[in-house]
Amino acid sequence: MNARLPVDDAATTHEATLAAFATTLELSAVPAPVLRRAEELMIDWLGSALAGKGARPVEAIVRFAEAMGPADGPSEILIHRRGTSPLMAAMANGASSHFAEQDDVHNGSVFHPAAVVFPPALAVAQAEGASGADLLAACIAGYEVGIRVGEFLGRSHYKIFHTTGTAGTLAAAAAVGRLLRLSAAQMVDAFGSAGTQAAGLWEFLRDGADSKQLHTAHASAAGLTAAYLARDGVTGAKRILEGRQGLAAGMSSDADPARLVDGLRMRWTLAETSFKYHASCRHTHPAADALQQVMRAHKLRAEDVKHVTARVHQGAIDVLGPVVDPATVHQSKFSMGTVLGMIAVDDRAGLAEFDRDWRDPRVAAFRERVTMELDDEVDRVYPGRWIGKVTVETNDGRRLEGRVDEPKGDPGNTLTPEEIEDKAVRLARYRDGATADEMRRAFATIRALPGAPRVGRLLA
Repeated sequence: MNARLPVDDAATTHEATLAAFATTLELSAVPAPVLRRAEELMIDWLGSALAGKGARPVEAIVRFAEAMGPADGPSEILIHRRGTSPLMAAMANGASSHFAEQDDVHNGSVFHPAAVVFPPALAVAQAEGASGADLLAACIAGYEVGIRVGEFLGRSHYKIFHTTGTAGTLAAAAAVGRLLRLSAAQMVDAFGSAGTQAAGLWEFLRDGADSKQLHTAHASAAGLTAAYLARDGVTGAKRILEGRQGLAAGMSSDADPARLVDGLRMRWTLAETSFKYHASCRHTHPAADALQQVMRAHKLRAEDVKHVTARVHQGAIDVLGPVVDPATVHQSKFSMGTVLGMIAVDDRAGLAEFDRDWRDPRVAAFRERVTMELDDEVDRVYPGRWIGKVTVETNDGRRLEGRVDEPKGDPGNTLTPEEIEDKAVRLARYRDGATADEMRRAFATIRALPGAPRVGRLLA
């Protein structure tokens, strides 16, 4: 176990420091660029949440939530345009947010904050009559706590556990706890109750199982539950992160406690969060961008390529390696060969391309010509940076190198506000979750949140 973990009787814990931050954060303390980024991330999330409509596992989880919840209620299930309890709305929207594989990602923590922060925060804000400013402050608190917990748990954690399902419970608890105006002591209890429910294993990838949607649904609901219980006096472990039998002890061999409070109130990790451009696992994006660079620069067709070596970090091998012959469209999004095949055949790997071409013979044939290879440079800088490298061998004997230092959507190569809105509209229209006009009205609602006295529904 990690020798750096402090003893249980430390005077001031990192859990307490994070709790004090989350409970006292006011929107006035957030720099304007960070606030704008939060609004853009919420717009981006809304598109992803609506793109889950009609997906079999999403609809099953939503049907369960509707059966377990009231026939109506103050909190919005986005894909069905109906109200329910905050708990069930958080579960339903959490499930739908992560299906299209285009929700945001924070590189350093390898964590998808939007899918586990916005669903519970929006549900509770609607139920509690919170202001727009309080909703945004709560979401920012959720991002800052969840990302730091993900960074703390480290690379060894991510090898086995889906960080969004584990750190996500504490992110959700921080956001909801801020909306419920918990005291710092109550927030520590909420963290303890959230962390003891943290779950999410990568084994589902080997079978193409539906568990990933359950990870975000559970994290959203578990964090919300933990915060409400803390308000009602239910206590939780005070050292859930660093204790001798806490999360790090059970789920990590390289936990770094300093990451929990690194630059707190000065370093805004939310602003480091990336938008996903391709509709696939983020580990495929650097290589996809690098291959696209080569294909375009040399005017190659898929048939011109003899072999592609994607030079990757170990995390990509851990997550993508088990997927050698995808059996479902969702599993194909975790197949490096399939994603690169779509880049070669279609010049993009969007939702439409996955639905149409994941079993296309040209894509399948290209998949067989792709291998992954661990690259020392790429692995050394990961997860802080996600460098993309490919070596392309052509049928006429050329050996071409592609390199991308920041994938499309990273903070240094980000999407413009117009691109973010266009992406959200495309995602919403993908399965008729919302029209373009409805989305534009929702965007205006989100951008007006700082001055909104009460959070209402995003969709009519």
